[in-house]
Amino acid sequence: FKGPFEEDILKWNDELLKMSNILEEWAKCQGQYMYLQPIFDSPDIAKQLPLESKKFKSVDSTWKYTMSQARALGHVRKVCATDGLLEKLLEANRSLEIIQKELNNYLEKKRESFARFYFLSNDELLEILSETKEPTKVQPHLKKVFENIHKIEFDDFKVIHSMFSGEGENIKFLKEINPVQKNVEFWMGDVEEMMKLSVRSVLQNSIYDYTQKPRVEWVVSHPGQCVLNGSQVHWTKEVEDAIKAGKIPEYYEKSKA
Repeated sequence: FKGPFEEDILKWNDELLKMSNILEEWAKCQGQYMYLQPIFDSPDIAKQLPLESKKFKSVDSTWKYTMSQARALGHVRKVCATDGLLEKLLEANRSLEIIQKELNNYLEKKRESFARFYFLSNDELLEILSETKEPTKVQPHLKKVFENIHKIEFDDFKVIHSMFSGEGENIKFLKEINPVQKNVEFWMGDVEEMMKLSVRSVLQNSIYDYTQKPRVEWVVSHPGQCVLNGSQVHWTKEVEDAIKAGKIPEYYEKSKA
C-alpha cells in the first residue's frame, strides 16, 4: 500500500528523525546552558576560570543566535531545516560538558583546600565562590560548614571578631581575622583555626573561674559547653582526690548535697 507514497514517507521519516534529534540536543543544551549561565555571569568565577569562561561565551553566542533565529522563523519545521543546526547544537553540548567537568574539578580543588566545603552542595559552594568580594555571603551556609555555628560577626570593614551559636551564645576570637583580599577557602581555614583556639581559651577560663565564684554565678558566666566540660574536669579531679584520700563515702554525701 505504501508504493505510491514511499518517497514521501521516506522523506517525512528522515525529516521527523532529524527534528527529533535536533529537539533532543536542543533541550539538553538548554538545561546545561541555564545551569551554567548565572555561574559564568559572575566576574569572580570568570576570573578564576578564564578558559572555561571563554568557551562559555562561544556557546552563549551560538545559543542566543539559535534562539533569535527560532523566534524569527516561528515554525518548527523551518527552524529544524536550518543548515548545520544539529551540528552546532552537538558542538555546543560537547563544549558545555567540558566546561561542566572543569567546573567540577575547580570545586574539588576548593574542597581539597578546605575540607568542610564537602558539607556543601555544588550550588551552595558556587554561591560562596561567586561572591569573593563579599565575605558576608557565607553566613547562610555556616550551619552546614560548622556544627551549631549560627553566624560570625563582621564589622563595617568586613573584619571578623567573634562567632555566635544557634542559642545566641557569643565567643570572641583571640585575634581578628581579615578576609579581604583572600580566597574564601583560606580565610575560612583561618576562621576554623581561630574557633579552636578561642574555644580552648574560654574553656580554660571557665575551669580556672570555677574556684573563684559561687557555682550559680559561675554557671551563668560561661558558655553552656564550657560549663559542662568545666564541671566534668573539676568533678574528675575531686573524685581522684577522694579516691587517693580514701574518702569516697564523704565525697558521695557531698555530691548529693
